[in-house]
Amino acid sequence: MGDALAADKFRAAIVELLKLHVSSGDEELSAKIEVPADDRLGDYAFPCFSLAKVIGKAPAAIAAEVAAKLQGAIAGNKLIEKVQSAGPYVNFFVNKKEMAAAVIEAVSKLSHNYGGRSKTNRTMMVEYFHANTHKAVHIGHVRNICLGESICRILEFSGNKLIRVNYQGDIGPHVAKCLWGIRNLNVGSPPATNRLRWLGNVYVQANTAVEGNEQLESDVKQLLLKMYSGDKGLNKLWKETRQWCLGEFDEMYRDFGVKYNEFYFESEMEFEARRISQQLLKAGIAKESDGAIIMDLKPYKLGVFILLTKDGTALYSSKDIALARKKMSKYSLDRSIHVVGREQELHFKQLFKTLELIGGKEKDFAAKSFHLIYGLVMLPTGKMSSRVGSVVFYDDLRDELLSIASAEVRKRHDDWGDSEVAAAAKKIAFAALKFGMINRDNDKELVFDWEQAMKLEGETGPYVQYAYARICSVFRKYGKSLPHLNKIDYSQLTATAVEMKTVKLLKSFPTVVAAAADQLKPALLSRYLLDISQSFSSFYNDCPILNAEPQQRDARLLLCATVKQVLENGLRLLAIDVLEEM
Repeated sequence: MGDALAADKFRAAIVELLKLHVSSGDEELSAKIEVPADDRLGDYAFPCFSLAKVIGKAPAAIAAEVAAKLQGAIAGNKLIEKVQSAGPYVNFFVNKKEMAAAVIEAVSKLSHNYGGRSKTNRTMMVEYFHANTHKAVHIGHVRNICLGESICRILEFSGNKLIRVNYQGDIGPHVAKCLWGIRNLNVGSPPATNRLRWLGNVYVQANTAVEGNEQLESDVKQLLLKMYSGDKGLNKLWKETRQWCLGEFDEMYRDFGVKYNEFYFESEMEFEARRISQQLLKAGIAKESDGAIIMDLKPYKLGVFILLTKDGTALYSSKDIALARKKMSKYSLDRSIHVVGREQELHFKQLFKTLELIGGKEKDFAAKSFHLIYGLVMLPTGKMSSRVGSVVFYDDLRDELLSIASAEVRKRHDDWGDSEVAAAAKKIAFAALKFGMINRDNDKELVFDWEQAMKLEGETGPYVQYAYARICSVFRKYGKSLPHLNKIDYSQLTATAVEMKTVKLLKSFPTVVAAAADQLKPALLSRYLLDISQSFSSFYNDCPILNAEPQQRDARLLLCATVKQVLENGLRLLAIDVLEEM
């Protein structure tokens, strides 16, 4: 895979110029070069703050001196046209024709690899989704799977080997409540389909019935202990209902284009977690407190981490230690990323500190581990809760979006058959859903309004899809093969500001992808896709394409093709499909 970021010949040319007057290595100089937000300040800028201490002058004075010297050194330079200072910055203005040629030729050459980075030999594990069996799957889980999959794709595109894993709560108090409800409440027979939804409703009913009733709470606890002890009748019911959930989860994974390398389950960790807790107690790392085994993390301002209850039941804490050991036994990881909501922030701080205190491989694993926090998903009407049933279920949300998308597609294409409408509607509905879940910093709460998310105007996934479809429409109307790169006069793309803005945005795609990978922020990429779509829309409205003079038409057609490729690459990283017609 080509690394377009490293192959920026304009940045390289600026580094060579700076080396004439600034003593520093190529990589250090290149890293300091910035891209100004305001085009009036040039195409690149070099800040002189770091030179002030070395030279003993004000940054602005240094910038003025360096700019004056470099302006005199660029005679005959076909890449850099002008150098000037603005305050503490040295600003570089590049040859616009050369920039347009470089960008279009790079995208044409690298195609679907444009924006990626070379192989890193690093292996990363991303753990995401985590939906519990026997409970509702709601739009909070949707944000998790959208974030997790987009992060995986961005990291893979950036040269890393990715291992996708899913750790699911398939046993514990919530399962015991659900099974108690099936046995003790008048819930009727399970339906032939959509059984996960039925189990979620049983859980809510059972929780309502049990909460605050000491006797019933004790009954549920005893039922859970029987499950752990291997009660045959309970285990048969548990395995049957568990499989209902896992089967429907598989359907959801197909909806989202997700394929996991490994599935881990809480039920697999129970006995190993008990053994580890006893080991830590014996080693003096953990301690006993009122019959329970705990990690006293108060010296680290992290409170108490309970590993084992006084009745011998392992909690999430010790099970996560067992999970870490299971991962380490099979994989050699450079990074382990956990995509989990903000409400588990303390838990992960306690877990990582405990692994660190255990030492050895666990300490190394803790150093490589990272909790990627995401905020709650809110509805316009407020917060959801699967415990009391006030949620938007995934299947309801999916069906509503598909219904809206189908109606819109039929309005525009009354000549399409049912299969064509269904295929397009699914792509549009899931673009709305995925983009809506990603297009906000993951650590912020998100209010998801599906009516807004479905619009073809505004900051939505369908809006970006529409930009792609519009370019396809231009090519259909043109009806010929695109002109060859060697026959293009790239100066035809330098006449208007909107053309060059589009070119510069296209050029920045590898930088945006790199930042999204390094910062684990897919929202940077979704924001970029909106920006390039909006820039293309302005170009499309302001600049004739097919009706332009032949040389200008050909150049603009290749610019369209370049935007199309970058939109496709960016949407693919967000697991969103493109459409040629909408």
